[in-house]
Amino acid sequence: MLSFFGRILRKKETGKQIDPMKKFLIVGLGNIGPKYENTRHNIGFKILDELAREKVVSFETQKLGDVASFKFKGRTFVLLKPSTYMNLSGKAVNYWMQKEKINLENLLIVTDDLNLSFGTLRLKTKGSDGGHNGLKDIQAQLNTTKYNRFRFGISDEFAKGQQIDYVLGEWEGDELKKMPERLKTSAELILSFGTAGVSNTMNSYNGK
Repeated sequence: MLSFFGRILRKKETGKQIDPMKKFLIVGLGNIGPKYENTRHNIGFKILDELAREKVVSFETQKLGDVASFKFKGRTFVLLKPSTYMNLSGKAVNYWMQKEKINLENLLIVTDDLNLSFGTLRLKTKGSDGGHNGLKDIQAQLNTTKYNRFRFGISDEFAKGQQIDYVLGEWEGDELKKMPERLKTSAELILSFGTAGVSNTMNSYNGK
């Protein structure tokens, strides 16, 4: 009899651990390799690295990306840095959503945005790809534009025809000075997304 009730209790505990509504997939977009590590296009990787550092977890290389996870206020955060290169990011996103059984509303894509001034934060629940190849592939793989994305402004201060060199260029001067604070606030936004919800987080952090 006792063993019977023990099995019942274990099942309930297991159910709590895998509650899909409390599990979040946070995907930072970027390109792998030291050549791209400190480029503007890799801000998604950089923000996830900051969050992992704060939560004292390490990334492990797994299928289609580097993965880390931690629990915070009863939620499980799975961090993913795709190893597919930017243009095929959707393949990794789709695979890890299926593997971890993540609901679409609990997916957050972290990416750079040329249309926002440096360090501006903007969380949205849907939108176009804005010409961003990573978002374009995610949209194609998920077959929807209705997924959460956290855009980090990198500004558009480049000469005509120099966009590729700019986004694949490294951070400079003032950007480097302000980066630590911007990364910290970005990590706070992600934790808020998983605990306070997307609407409250937009109200608290958009434009901050």
